[in-house]
Amino acid sequence: MVDIREALKVAEEVELDLVEVAPNVNPPVCRIMDYPKFKYEQEKKEREAKKKQHKTHVKELKVGPMIGDHDYRVKFRHLEKFLKRGDKVKITMRFRGRQMQHVDLGRNVLLRLISDAAGIGDVERQPMMDGRVMSMVFQGKLQ
Repeated sequence: MVDIREALKVAEEVELDLVEVAPNVNPPVCRIMDYPKFKYEQEKKEREAKKKQHKTHVKELKVGPMIGDHDYRVKFRHLEKFLKRGDKVKITMRFRGRQMQHVDLGRNVLLRLISDAAGIGDVERQPMMDGRVMSMVFQGKLQ
């Protein structure tokens, strides 16, 4: 433990800064360092960490309750591509007019998607009705 005046004197002699690194402990911990260089290196580390970060995007696929087989396969390929890239995928199904009386057909399409995508993704949110829209969210499997 060194007196603060003595530490400041030593820091001035070597032309460096006295920086308090742990102010909440008793006694406070200080370090003699080149502060601008320290700040620059910290920012550089933060930039490097930011470059290596993976941002998850939420992609949306819209399907109808009366979707044809070919259209279903196309949408499924899109779902597969998005999940393999690491994105989340929100699947929305809008019911129009008399389709509201056959919500079970739409739910069957979404359940078919769940069973087909079992190997490539997990369901983050199960199919839910919200007004005239039924939606669910897929998330890629963690490797």
